[in-house]
Amino acid sequence: MGQTRFLGLYITICILAFVISKITIAVLCYRRWQRKQLVIQDSFSDGKLVLFRSPKIKSLKSSIFLKKTMKLTSKDRIGSGGYGTVYRLTLNESTSFAVKKLRRETTEHDRGFERELESMGDIKHRNIVALYGYYTAPNYNLLIYELMPNGSLDTLLYGRTMDKVLAWDARYKIAVGAARGISYLHHDCVPHIIHRDIKSSNILLDENMEACVSDFGLATLMEQDKTHVSTLVAGTFGYLAPEYFDTGRATTKGDVYSFGVVLLELLTGRKPSDEAFIEEGTKLVTWVKTVVQDKKEEHYLDNRLVCCPMDEINNTFIIALMCLETEPSKRPNMFEVLKMLEKIKPDHLEKHALAKMSHFFDSVVASAADGIP
Repeated sequence: MGQTRFLGLYITICILAFVISKITIAVLCYRRWQRKQLVIQDSFSDGKLVLFRSPKIKSLKSSIFLKKTMKLTSKDRIGSGGYGTVYRLTLNESTSFAVKKLRRETTEHDRGFERELESMGDIKHRNIVALYGYYTAPNYNLLIYELMPNGSLDTLLYGRTMDKVLAWDARYKIAVGAARGISYLHHDCVPHIIHRDIKSSNILLDENMEACVSDFGLATLMEQDKTHVSTLVAGTFGYLAPEYFDTGRATTKGDVYSFGVVLLELLTGRKPSDEAFIEEGTKLVTWVKTVVQDKKEEHYLDNRLVCCPMDEINNTFIIALMCLETEPSKRPNMFEVLKMLEKIKPDHLEKHALAKMSHFFDSVVASAADGIP
């Protein structure tokens, strides 16, 4: 009898300890969330501005931030897409942001906003565009992002002026940076994130021409024990994996295929939706594979690239073709793609290691400063 009572008391204490620990964790998480976010209620437009606490945001006056956001006009527009328009928000000479305005006309528009918030959450990675906050109002939502001063890869490759030719070293750096960002989404985030819209216009470039993956309006979260997520087919023509059309199943290998198309863009300087391809009833991937079959590989390279190391070009081309395998199981995953790309220029990997170390120390210093009242 004594042993039974002792066992009952032991079980009761264990249950109470478990419950108390869960409550404690929940309270700590809530307080951490409160510290990370600055919420401002806008009574005029019945909206709410939420800014994630960071060194860049800390020194700004929230009231000025809100007023400037409300005064954005067509003159501030820097881009647009299927889900909304992107504006440049300039607070002063040294501080600017990119503000993405999402219409609330349909449930799908709202879902796109929720997907971006859900995906971006606590992500802090040098190859993922940083989300600083958001604004919700009855008729629209705003997402406040880090501004990328060098625009998108799409603009650099196909911009109207075409004055500046993107050199091979810059293209290689962009390829590695984008691969690193996508690899982080697929392998390091929990749950894993399938982007579903990898393309050159969603790869943005900072002041150092470092690539950052952006636009998570179609992103899908995938639990670690899952192999795919069933969705409605969405994305951009020319970048979508063939099996996605057939099954409607979003997988990380679909993102790998899309990245393979981006690699072809970097190598050929041609759009997946090039008018010449449309007239011929083909597309970039099919054209490149035909060039390979006909053993005319010299014709695929962007003629603006001169004096390039052909061994690096050819190795990158081989990796692109691996990503574009028709059978998903034959494609490498993004971590493998990243490692293969990094081996093309070992010295680039050393530079990245030093940059990563510097970035880590900067983050530690910034976090410490952020914690000082």
